[in-house]
Amino acid sequence: MRAFSSDIPGIMAGEFKLKTGRVKDIISLFDADNTIPFIARYRKEATGGLDENILRSFKERLEYLHHLEQRKTEVGRLIAEQGKLTAELQSRIEAATVLQEVEDLYRPYKQKRRTRAGAAKEKGLEPLAQWIFTQSFAADPVPADLAEEAQKYISSELGVGTIEEALTGASDIIAEIIADDAALRKELRILITRRADIVAVGRKTAERSAFEMYYNYREPLRQIPPHRILALNRGEKEEVLTVKTEVPLLEMLPIIAQHYPAAGSGAPVIHGAAKDAYKRLLAPSLEREVRAELTGKAEEQALKVFSANLRQLLLQPPLRGKVILGLDPGFRTGCKWAVVDDSGNLLQVGVIYPHPPQNKRLEALESLEKVIREYGVNIIAIGNGTASRESEMLAAELIKTKGLAAEFVIVSEAGASVYSASKLAGEEFPDFDLSLRSAVSIARRLQDPLAELVKIEPKALGVGQYQHDVQPQRLAESLHGTVESCVNAVGVDLNTASPSLLQYVAGLKPAVVKNIIAWRKKNGKFRRREQLKEISRLGEQTYVQCAGFIRLPEGENPLENTPVHPESYQLAAKILGKAGYKPADLGIFSQEIARALALLQPKELAAEFAAGLPTIQDIIDSLQRPGRDPREDLPSPLLRQDILHLEDISPGMLLEGTVRNVVDFGAFIDVGVKHDGLVHISQLSSRYIRHPMEVVAVGDIVKVRVINIDRERERLSLSLLDAGDN
Repeated sequence: MRAFSSDIPGIMAGEFKLKTGRVKDIISLFDADNTIPFIARYRKEATGGLDENILRSFKERLEYLHHLEQRKTEVGRLIAEQGKLTAELQSRIEAATVLQEVEDLYRPYKQKRRTRAGAAKEKGLEPLAQWIFTQSFAADPVPADLAEEAQKYISSELGVGTIEEALTGASDIIAEIIADDAALRKELRILITRRADIVAVGRKTAERSAFEMYYNYREPLRQIPPHRILALNRGEKEEVLTVKTEVPLLEMLPIIAQHYPAAGSGAPVIHGAAKDAYKRLLAPSLEREVRAELTGKAEEQALKVFSANLRQLLLQPPLRGKVILGLDPGFRTGCKWAVVDDSGNLLQVGVIYPHPPQNKRLEALESLEKVIREYGVNIIAIGNGTASRESEMLAAELIKTKGLAAEFVIVSEAGASVYSASKLAGEEFPDFDLSLRSAVSIARRLQDPLAELVKIEPKALGVGQYQHDVQPQRLAESLHGTVESCVNAVGVDLNTASPSLLQYVAGLKPAVVKNIIAWRKKNGKFRRREQLKEISRLGEQTYVQCAGFIRLPEGENPLENTPVHPESYQLAAKILGKAGYKPADLGIFSQEIARALALLQPKELAAEFAAGLPTIQDIIDSLQRPGRDPREDLPSPLLRQDILHLEDISPGMLLEGTVRNVVDFGAFIDVGVKHDGLVHISQLSSRYIRHPMEVVAVGDIVKVRVINIDRERERLSLSLLDAGDN
């Protein structure tokens, strides 16, 4: 039997609207184990400048199509081994475009656990089922007595005692044949997707829960948004809800009748088998498949939302040159604090007890004032967990009554406890209590969000929607890709980066990172990127992948502190020469060089140096701002010196806040009160938008208008409409 094959490059060229040659070039890059950050940044001539998101989608689709081909080959082999692979069936398998079609075609030949049809076959009733089919679908059926034919299969030895038992067994066999019909399953699956409702009923309606809105719920399957699919799945998993799909039986049976238009003496058996096939076999199976498909799409959306929010969170601008006091709030166990200097080095830690039950407020104010004055603290970073608003009030009082030149800001402490209990935190602060480690993390994540947050498992950072309901492997792969993208977009100082940061640099594996740290401890600072080649287990391919994403601010060559890849150092020197400078001038005449480079004509340089235009443009951009951190272009955190109470807020009031999370149905905004307010998607823009991310992103500073306050449940409804410039 020949292997199945398809024109994968041709398929992908059509789907991604690329030329086939371009697709083949990209596939070759992936086949050579190049990383996505490297391909996106340094192989733009081959990709046509595709960004990382498209390249990730390209790779996922490529892997799916390869898997599809492998499954086609496997299914063809399994059916051929049974001696049942006809030319027509082989052609249908080869023409399948999705895995579900392949599985549908394989279904009749797949080994099944014991079924009613299987038991009937063991009783010798398969010929009777075939006879009924012949009678029912013959072009010119010969009149026959059904009971007389069934009588022939009565056998006490095989366990068939009556005519009714024989016909029932034959009907079971026919029902399974109908249920395994690939074309019928496809048509019914489409109809269910279009016509079915998803229905939820509360199992404990007397109890309050997060799923109350679904206690008596119905919605057309084709309209339900992804986040509600995941919510229903969670409610079902937690045994709070019973969830099912409903579609009118009267709409299903005519479809089956069209596929099996029975006539003649066997028609009654066929009709009964068709009804049984749908209710007993098709409906449960297709419901699982349809819900699985919906869940898959909902998970994809959840991953997109989480990844986009995570990217914004990681790329928040660092607050450089600031001494920060991190405060991890608490009631009974007190508020743990830690002071870090402008380089992130820990200076001092401690605990205060300003809140109930101890209520040592004056003592806490005195302790904090002393520390703030002693170390010149510029900003107090307050975790947003338990007692955060009470601690915010404490900070506001401290600044106001003591005349301090400090400001405060609420910082998400999501994942701080995960970090505190981690092996990494234990290695960093072996002598500290877990909660004191959290205070250090809170301070550092304000100072340099990316460097600190990479130490925490991404799914613990709390900027998604139902991320814990997504398959763990898919979630891990997606979030790893997002973190990797952010780290490589910013670049990493090879001499100061933690192992947590280095492991996300393109091409670097944990074992290699460990060897880099060991080399650094033994030999001191790296001065040239090429020194990476001295690292054990870091070969040429790994060096090529990672070199452009590391930075050496004190490197021998100023190009070492730019995104210019070592493979392009000579080209960069030629470009600088055209501007009247050389690489050694970069750290001295930066502004003059930037102006001179802006006057160059990239197209002319590309022709003169026989180089790709995208590479020329990237090098010019890199040389114009050597050592630039792309996060510097983003808005800084919103700092405060006073606090706002929910009681101070009234409808119509204009406030300024920070976007903390963006989900399918809106955005959550921190405006300085105890709980984040919600801007529903309908209140984000006066124009139609498909998703809130078209308007806002995590970390944005926005002006909002208060539209409703639920003081009992401490909920705040906000709007961006008529709230001034955003």
